[in-house]
Amino acid sequence: MLLPSSSRSNETERAEWELVLAALSRTPRLSNLLRYIGDLYFNNRINEITEFNIAIEVFGRSKTVFDSSKDSIARVEAYRLRKKLKEYYETDGKDHPTVISLPAGSYVPTFLHRGDADQPQSAFGSGADPFQPESASAAESDEAKGEPSTARRISRRRIALFTLAIAASLIAVVAVLISLTHRGAAVSNHSTIENRSAVALPADPAHIPLRILAGYSGTPRIDSAGDYWEADHYFLGGIARPRPNQAVSRTSDPMLFEHWRVNDFSYDIPLVSGTYELHLFFVAPQGEDANLVSFNVDMNGKPLLQGFNISSDALGNDVADERVFRDVSPDKDGYLHLKFHAERTTPSINAIEILPGQPHRQLPIRLVTQRASVTDSSGNVWHPDNYFQNGRLSDLPQKVSGTPDPNIYSQERYGHFMYSIPVDTRGHYTVVLHFAELYWDPDPGVGRRVFRVYCNGSTLLDDFDIFKEVGNLHAMTKTFRHLRPSSEGKLDITFDPIVNNATVSAIEVIDESE
Repeated sequence: MLLPSSSRSNETERAEWELVLAALSRTPRLSNLLRYIGDLYFNNRINEITEFNIAIEVFGRSKTVFDSSKDSIARVEAYRLRKKLKEYYETDGKDHPTVISLPAGSYVPTFLHRGDADQPQSAFGSGADPFQPESASAAESDEAKGEPSTARRISRRRIALFTLAIAASLIAVVAVLISLTHRGAAVSNHSTIENRSAVALPADPAHIPLRILAGYSGTPRIDSAGDYWEADHYFLGGIARPRPNQAVSRTSDPMLFEHWRVNDFSYDIPLVSGTYELHLFFVAPQGEDANLVSFNVDMNGKPLLQGFNISSDALGNDVADERVFRDVSPDKDGYLHLKFHAERTTPSINAIEILPGQPHRQLPIRLVTQRASVTDSSGNVWHPDNYFQNGRLSDLPQKVSGTPDPNIYSQERYGHFMYSIPVDTRGHYTVVLHFAELYWDPDPGVGRRVFRVYCNGSTLLDDFDIFKEVGNLHAMTKTFRHLRPSSEGKLDITFDPIVNNATVSAIEVIDESE
């Protein structure tokens, strides 16, 4: 028998939510949808889980032109998510004591507990799914008739069944222990996070990956890679300040830099013990004397950045700057403590990202010179073009041979341009550059495109002619090992034309540390 949960903040539900998010990592659209509705659910904001908000906040539809009668994106993806959840609990999640479902006629998730003898299918019911693309939203239909929405009816039903939930409390306690066991195993397998008895487990650890927009208080945002960014939280002190509407270079996601948290402040982020990777995002405030701007950042009471000057680090104002730190772990109290305090001027931060890490190695960086991410034949996700300055993206994809992953080579950044790729300063790195001649035809091809490539001042390629080596529309790679980052933690890769434009289709950065 399946029973409704007795509390939205129940650790069992959060643990199950994170497990399913990890299982959906290969389907980012569904993962982003589940993360969005789950975040609102756990923050008691279910009235905001609407078709309109999902279309705008998750799938990037325009607020001014979105029309649910013509655009069924939210209904289509909710239908797909409902099917995916059903499949999950018939396979990998069949023994889970907690089940997540998306009830017919609602975008609000339901968490149900079951005994060992129950079948997962009973959580999903039967019959036609009103979230199929040709069907209207049942919740909207209810409201149009002046009746309570499905979400409200579900809430009333939960209240009516409160006594049953109390009877199920013993089952829920056991479920917590089982779920946490499953959760620890899944996180360990998926992200190399290991339990350490020396570090306390906070009561409500943050879900990982964690992405925070500092100084921002609105609804969650989605970046160019489909990753989900939350409003500012876990902070103490400081002031939230919007950034002037001014262009930011060297990023494909200017929305990360629309707000600051400024003045002295700290973040205390609850984490399951283990190894993480920390990314800090900055852009220099306007009107400041770049030579006078410097502040300190401490992590768990130890210096992380000292005398940090954003303009010097980024080589200019209005330039996106990112610093990366591997081997990050919570302190003994189970919290990651980040303290931002003044040296000569007040500190600022735009965004914080915490990823599941690999001990002593930075996670691989894979960039494809396209506006959308690409998943290769090995299941690796290549991030949309980022960290660039100058150059242009090609418009029309080309068909490329000589590779099992032609989509990676189908477009290019061309011109005179540079990439500043952020890495941990302690590592040595292998850089793989992916090329294809997409423009010049064989008549004649040799000598029509010649260029150089530098990394932090050292020459990687000179008089490089793609056509001369492999012809046109054929994939090729060039690999360079033992590269050291700059003192600012960047691999600055410059593409310098000799004849016509330089070009690149993708860039891969691998940490060589062991």
